[in-house]
Formats: sequence, structure tokens, C-alpha cells
Amino acid sequence: MTLPAPDTPLYNHPLPVIEQWLSDLGCQQDQQNLNCWTVTKPNWKAQLSLDVEEIIVCYLKAGADGSDITRAFKYSLSREDVEAAVFSGP
Repeated sequence: MTLPAPDTPLYNHPLPVIEQWLSDLGCQQDQQNLNCWTVTKPNWKAQLSLDVEEIIVCYLKAGADGSDITRAFKYSLSREDVEAAVFSGP
């Protein structure tokens, strides 16, 4: 599968392409809830959920008090913008 240009909005990506993109970035798909993904980086861990209108990212225990930080990114954003925002960490 070939990815569209990086500045293409996510809503113009077929679901299998988005799934491949997440996999290529080191995310692991939950086999029970296929819309849920986990990514572990050296300094943080997050759960991603492919919702109807947006990708919801929950950075686990990333707050100053150890709480989770949740952010949402609309599919109207480009793939490169979402990648930069999500994978830069909390």
C-alpha cells in the first residue's frame, strides 16, 4: 500500500492505509478492539483510538500528577500534522 502525500488530510486515507501507517510508526493494534492501538516510546506510552470523526490519543500517566492526558485530532488534519503532534509526545 502506498501512502498519499504527507499533506493529505487523514479523511482521504482508506482505513487499511491508516492502519498500515500506524503499524509503520510502531503502534500495536488491539486484536479485541481493532480501532484501538498502543504505542510505547522511551519516555511515554499512549493509547490511540480511531473514532468516527477523530483520532483520540491518551498519554498514560503523562500529567505532572501522574494523570492521563487526552487529546483529539480531527481527520481533517494532514497525516504529517497528526504524526508530528501525536508522536512528539505529551
